[in-house]
Amino acid sequence: MAGSLVIIPTFNEIENIDAIIRAVFGLKKDFHILVVDDNSPDGTADHVMVMQKEFPDRLFVEVRHEKSGLGTAYIHGFKWAIARSYDYIFEMDADFSHNPTDLLRLQKACENGADVAVGSRYKKGVNVVDWPLYRILLSYGASFYVKLITGMRVHDPTAGFVCYKRHVLENINLDSVKFVGYAFQIEMKFRAYLKKYIIEEVSIIFRDREKGKSKMSSSIISEAVFGVMKMKLKSIFQKNKF
Repeated sequence: MAGSLVIIPTFNEIENIDAIIRAVFGLKKDFHILVVDDNSPDGTADHVMVMQKEFPDRLFVEVRHEKSGLGTAYIHGFKWAIARSYDYIFEMDADFSHNPTDLLRLQKACENGADVAVGSRYKKGVNVVDWPLYRILLSYGASFYVKLITGMRVHDPTAGFVCYKRHVLENINLDSVKFVGYAFQIEMKFRAYLKKYIIEEVSIIFRDREKGKSKMSSSIISEAVFGVMKMKLKSIFQKNKF
């Protein structure tokens, strides 16, 4: 199988899942969708299974037994996509903070030479809508910190709207990826950077979710802050692990 797969991890996204699936399938490109659901008690996965009858060859769902973190959901999806030989593999949130139409721009960047295309909030200033000031400062500050520690010239290393060419994911040791929260996004970009893949940022407008609850927590922030330094040191002293 070849083509483009959008991986959408979910936990209690019943308010958004129908609309986001229809928005992606409404684009003028034959995207497929894999929903990786962490056994949502609100029936998210059940609703996707009903929608599969409408989109039998384009919509897929994998249900995990428990809530195990964003990173492991994407790793599960990456392995699923690699096994089915998708050419372009996307990360995207279910809550419309990422505009589905920008999928086309991310893929175009990869078609034009990038190995990884990042939907960037900070490539051209700060393109975030409906976030409180403290959250913008936290996110922007985290991005500056990551660039300082890792040396990556990526303006938005914590971004979760990404397109990977399949060979990038095939050549990263996915089983050794340690982070499970939003720091997972940093680690994946850092591993691609260490392998000298071309990472291109595509400027997007990021909007805060209108429905459902954010999954952000203090433990996720802590993982990102303290984990980045540990990750950098490991890349120096244990290069074979990357």
